[in-house]
Amino acid sequence: MFQDFLGKDNEELSLRPQTLEQFIGQDSLKEVLNVFIQTAKARQETLDHTLFYGPPGLGKTTLAQIIANEMDASFYSISAPSIDRVGDLASILSNLEPGDVLFIDEIHRLPRMVEEVLYSAMEDYCIDIIVGKDSTASTIKIDLPPFTLIGATTRYGDLSAPLRDRFGIVHHLPYYTVDELVQIIFRTSKVFNFNIDYPSALEIAKRSRGTPRVANRLFRRVRDFSQYHKPGQELIQIEDTKLALDKLNIDNAGLNDIDHKYLRTIIERFGGGPVGVNAIAASIGEEVTTIEDVYEPYLLQEGYIIRTPRGRMVTNKTYEHLQVTKDES
Repeated sequence: MFQDFLGKDNEELSLRPQTLEQFIGQDSLKEVLNVFIQTAKARQETLDHTLFYGPPGLGKTTLAQIIANEMDASFYSISAPSIDRVGDLASILSNLEPGDVLFIDEIHRLPRMVEEVLYSAMEDYCIDIIVGKDSTASTIKIDLPPFTLIGATTRYGDLSAPLRDRFGIVHHLPYYTVDELVQIIFRTSKVFNFNIDYPSALEIAKRSRGTPRVANRLFRRVRDFSQYHKPGQELIQIEDTKLALDKLNIDNAGLNDIDHKYLRTIIERFGGGPVGVNAIAASIGEEVTTIEDVYEPYLLQEGYIIRTPRGRMVTNKTYEHLQVTKDES
């Protein structure tokens, strides 16, 4: 059940910074986290339970691992959908040592019965387990060591109020700036020992949707094209970058095939909107949750769509970007 971070793929590990100082971006968050970590260590206490929320790929897991490193604590990571029963969570919690950091990804997907067990674990460091059924049922109290629970979610609104209220530290992770992504891409190039010039790093950053995970993925794909077309030359140049990104169908704003399909569907089939997300999902063959969690946050952030009580609508920026006039739609 435990997924110790140290057991993950070495390539992924190498890309993840290990300290707050190494972590690029999220400066205001890093500042306050450093205060909370240093004061907790000075008091010889565990850090308050922490919740990170925001779109995927912005560093929630990495920050959790950094917190464990900064607190000199062991780090364990699990995904909420893998916890089906109360007994699963009880087993995990009872194996923790004092000061350990437990990271639960997609914490909004915890089953309600499992979530309720967390309440006493987070507040009182104990859990009550019911053994047996009906008249033979009895309750066993299990004391837990002080630990820090770090939750991550892309759907903050789906968390129940009782669970949200039990986190002492709650922070939203915004998208990264282009300058921050350029720094991340240069760091990634050093990790892979494959150089990249500034115009190429800037081009990748502009097309990375404000997301480090996307930036790192695009760097690897651009590196592939560069190696293929120029064997032996370990330097990514701007012509290689533009060729690769065009082949990957990622436009100069970072929009990909699905984004274009989504936007054109609203324009061509629904007159620019408003239209419900279920109708869009059925039209483009994607899951509603995928659209809401993966595609729409960036489109909303950049002003390509708006949400209204009646559904989604594209904006003038979308017509301009796709070079479509409203009369054509």
